[in-house]
Parts: sequence; structure tokens; C-alpha cells
Amino acid sequence: MKDSKNKNPSGVHDLRSALELLKRTPGEYVETHVEVDPHAELSGVYRYVGAGGTCQRPTRKNGPVMVFNKIKGFKDISVAIGLNGSRKRVGQFLNCEPEKLGFLLKDSVEHAIAPIEVSADKAVCQEVVHLASDDDFDLRKLLPAPTNTEEDAGPYITMGLCYASDPDTHESDVTIHRLCVQSRDELSMWLTPGRHIDAFRMKAEAAGKPLPISISIGVDPAIEVAACFEPPTTPLGFNELSIAGALRGHPVEMVQCKTINEKAIAHAEIVIEGELLPDVRVREDQNTDTGRAMPEFPGYTGEAKAAIPVIKVKAVTTRRNPIWRTTVGPGEEHVNMAGIPTEASILDMVERAMPGKLLNVFAHTAGGGKLLAVMQFKKSAPVDEGRQRQAALLAFSAFPELKHVILVDEDVDIFDSDDVMWAMQTRYQGDVDTVFIPGVRCHPLDPSQDPKYSPSILQQGMSCKTIFDCTVPFHLKEHFERSKFKEVDVKRFLPDFE
Repeated sequence: MKDSKNKNPSGVHDLRSALELLKRTPGEYVETHVEVDPHAELSGVYRYVGAGGTCQRPTRKNGPVMVFNKIKGFKDISVAIGLNGSRKRVGQFLNCEPEKLGFLLKDSVEHAIAPIEVSADKAVCQEVVHLASDDDFDLRKLLPAPTNTEEDAGPYITMGLCYASDPDTHESDVTIHRLCVQSRDELSMWLTPGRHIDAFRMKAEAAGKPLPISISIGVDPAIEVAACFEPPTTPLGFNELSIAGALRGHPVEMVQCKTINEKAIAHAEIVIEGELLPDVRVREDQNTDTGRAMPEFPGYTGEAKAAIPVIKVKAVTTRRNPIWRTTVGPGEEHVNMAGIPTEASILDMVERAMPGKLLNVFAHTAGGGKLLAVMQFKKSAPVDEGRQRQAALLAFSAFPELKHVILVDEDVDIFDSDDVMWAMQTRYQGDVDTVFIPGVRCHPLDPSQDPKYSPSILQQGMSCKTIFDCTVPFHLKEHFERSKFKEVDVKRFLPDFE
């Protein structure tokens, strides 16, 4: 539905309306009716078309979204990939200038609107119901979950919005996790340490009970982005769906699941209903023995985990002729979905400590939206010298998985890597402008975080966080002024210039 106050002029409220918007936007949408194999081929195609990010080169940055209409081995289902694969598209979906998305997300956290429950007759996600108790039920034949590469542990659900609740407080959380199809009715689930759903799972497991969980696939892009917030910005008990509500100006609609005591996103294309089983673990690559999981955001294939939790699937509900939603793990989609909430978290933390000094933040593509932030800081007086490094320290607190911060002045375009590298070459001296913070927890998927890599790393998952201060010392500012060109109206010479 479109908000009556026109908070959402894009009209985007689910996956289908997002695709329709892109179809009307030149260069943002492509589709094919050529049959594609979901095993490695589908992702192999999109790697060239528009994966971007940290994906193996050659790839294309800011390529279009792509829809595959004919999937080998499946009928009446299509696959959409790359929806959030450009910052410009995310801006279109959220009615915001791409450079201001971090600020929009920050404001949405502060003006959260809680989700609401609707009746089953209003939930398009339940138009078709497949029960796991049926003899012909088989996730592997029902859902075209792809493998990103030929060495993946199995078919992966990469864009499943996992929704579960605390067994005691009933506070809910939504997050995207790595889910591998293991059998006709089982999924493995890898939860990185500290995730809230894992806290719920451990609490249920301690009581010897399963944890009900719904997995909504193919939803409003606003939800996909909002779900990627992390603590401390969204602490335990904060439902990230309320951020999506603020982005749209109305609550996200939820519906009671058919077979479990949990809710799902009512407009989703597909919902998987299941339970996280207590004290049951499975080897992630038990069906392939590859030793590999799937390509992750740093650009490397993660190792298959030896023992991770299992979801026992009870049912799958869908829209008629549903659209499966997937992504390439190291692609630009991850950069935007993870990175824009990272920016919002840093902006919020630093603004509260030193108002008006941090002008903007970019969670850079090279770090997959998590490991690297470029921060644009303004020094207005001699007393501001040193505060830029304090801002960097606050950024590490705002987003604990952040590894590197590059600080630049207000005249540097943080979204232009060439400009950032220019600042590093002309405003940085390694011996005085580098700050090392060794022995700190970071993100476990960074392969350099290993004791074999550095003697300063005591165990896997620790890192040396680093600040690269590429700002000009305040007392030398007049010696570092960029050449100034005359301001002109280019359109007088080139009317169609953009």
C-alpha cells in the first residue's frame, strides 16, 4: 500500500513493486528467459552482469538487477538478484539521495514504528501452502536456492529474513543468516557470535526446547537494509523491523505462521516455517565434503563449519508464482545492506559526542560494508586537532566489526576512492599518522585474523584495528588548499550533461 501522507513516493512496498519501479528506470533492470542452472551458473552469470563489491574480477560495479525467469528443475518460480546492488537503487527505494542514506537510517532508528499483525486473509505470503508432513515435500525440489560456486557446501538461502523471539521476554529480532539446505526438511544455520537470534536459541536450548523461527524471502528492500543493523545501535530487544516501519511511514505487516508459534512478513514471496532444534548439530558440508561453505563478503569462500545448529522445517508458504530472492555473497548488495546501517551507527555515535564535526561516513566497498569506513571530519579550530582520531575510536565502538578507518578532510569526496587515495598520498605520513589498536575482536570472516598471520593475534577472530589519519594538521591547513577552478554552468555548453 502507498502511504497516504506520501512518505513513500516511490510506491515500493514489497519485492514486486520494487522490480516494477526498476523496470521503468533505464539501465536498472534486465531479465532473461534462457534456462539457467541454479548450481553455480546463475551466480556465475550475475558475477559479470553486476555483482561488483569484492567479487572476483572481471565484474561490474553498479550493474542492473537481473531476473531469471526459467530455472532448471523448477516450474512457476523466478529468481531476482542484485536488487540492492547499487547505492543509487537503494536511494530510489528509500526516496533519498545516495550520499545521505546513512543519515536517513540514523533518523529512522530514532523514529522507529513497531510492526503490526494482520489476518491471514491479508497475507499474500500464504496464498500457497506446502506442509513438510506431505509425502512429496522436498525443499530441494521446491525452492531454487542456488550454489554461488561449484565448491559450495550446498544450495544456500542468502536473503532469508530470519525472525525469532526471546522465549521469556517475547522480544523479537530479524536478521539475515547463512542457511544451507541439508535435506528434504532441514537447514543448517551459521550464526556469527553475538547475534540476537543465537541468544534466543541458546536460551531455548538451555530449557531443552526448540526455538520457532520464520524465514521470509523476497520482501521490501527497506526491510532487507534495516535488518542489517547491529548492536549497540540496536541492542537486544530492539526489533529492526521497526526501522523499516520508520522508513516507510507505516508499520511492517506480520502474519501468524501456519505451523509454528511465530510470525512472518506478510508480503514476502516465500516463507519457511521451522524450529531450531536443541542440542542438534550438523556438519555444514555433509553432502559435498568440499570443506568450503560459500563466498562471503570479504571476497573469499568461507570454510564449512564442523557443527552448527539445525532448523527442522515444518512448512513453506508462498505467493502464487513466487520470486526467489538471492545475492552473490561478496557482491555490492552486501556492501549496501550492511554498510548503510554501519554508517548510520557511526554517525549517531559521533554526533552525540561531538556535534557537527563528522560530516559523513562511507562504509567502503573494499571492506564489504563492514571492515573499512572512510570518515569525513571537519576541523574548525586548533582545539579540533586530535578530535578526528577520537571520532575514529568512537566508530570502532559504534560498529565492533569495523577493522580500518580512513580519516579525511571536508574537501575530499569519500565516495570517490581516487579522491580518498589522493588524500592518503598527499596528507599522510605513515610514521605519525597511523594508530594501531592490536588484540581487538573483529569479524571472523576476515582470513587474515589468524595467529599464523601475525604473532599479535592470540586466537582466530582477533585483529589489529588501524586508523589512517589522512587529515591535514590544523596549523598547516593553508598549505594544503586544492586548486580552485572557476564555477561555470556546464549545461550552457552541454544541455544533456548529467
